Amino acid sequence: MDLGLTDKVFVVTAASGGLGRATADQLVAEGARVVLVARRAEQLDAAVADLGGHAHAVALAADLSDPDTATAAADLALRSFGRLDGAMISVGGPPPGAVLGNTDEQWLAGFESVFLAGLRVTRAVVQAATGPVALAMVLSSSAKTPIANLAISNGLRPGLAMLIKQLADEIGPAGGRVVGLLPGTIYTDRIKFLHGQGDDPEATRAAAAASIPLRRLGDPIEFGRVAAFLLSPAASYVTGSLVAIDGGVMRAL
Repeated sequence: MDLGLTDKVFVVTAASGGLGRATADQLVAEGARVVLVARRAEQLDAAVADLGGHAHAVALAADLSDPDTATAAADLALRSFGRLDGAMISVGGPPPGAVLGNTDEQWLAGFESVFLAGLRVTRAVVQAATGPVALAMVLSSSAKTPIANLAISNGLRPGLAMLIKQLADEIGPAGGRVVGLLPGTIYTDRIKFLHGQGDDPEATRAAAAASIPLRRLGDPIEFGRVAAFLLSPAASYVTGSLVAIDGGVMRAL
């Protein structure tokens, strides 16, 4: 299937590794060009080289918590490639904690880094887009069901999910689309690190796999393929949806 992504341009955040990098890989493989945004400049430079150089990818080493980063990324897309068609938006996760255990400062920091950061990128890309925009926002299963000891995520992600629904109404008349992506346990460096914190990382990984209906962890490329498809014209009638990429773990409707 031709996804229709040739020469389209997307901002991809958290792009130095994990789900962001996997999505950038798939977009470029399908003929798109990307603006990679992350804090780690060295990893971004390596990613640009891996993706074929500046004809296919450019990088912005910046923190999404900086209010100017979103606009800078959109401007870089226009300067580098002359157009902007959408974004894959991924932000950092807030700290763990109980509903009554997290401090006001932690709640405010989480709102800034999770909610406002994603909203700023969304706003900047929609405003700068040179045609109908396609957006994919990485959320969490906490958008539909709470995760133990992640009160801030449980509080913020459903709000972002509802914004996706409303934004679909707002940009739809102009042909714009937006979807939410709910990744499960994808075997990224972050998951490797978390599994490595215990006495037996292999046992931890095996237990995680056993809890998944497909009985294995996801590969980042499996996430990237779904994200690239949903951003593409091949998914032109999909908007306002929350799509789980989790091997069947989510039990909520």
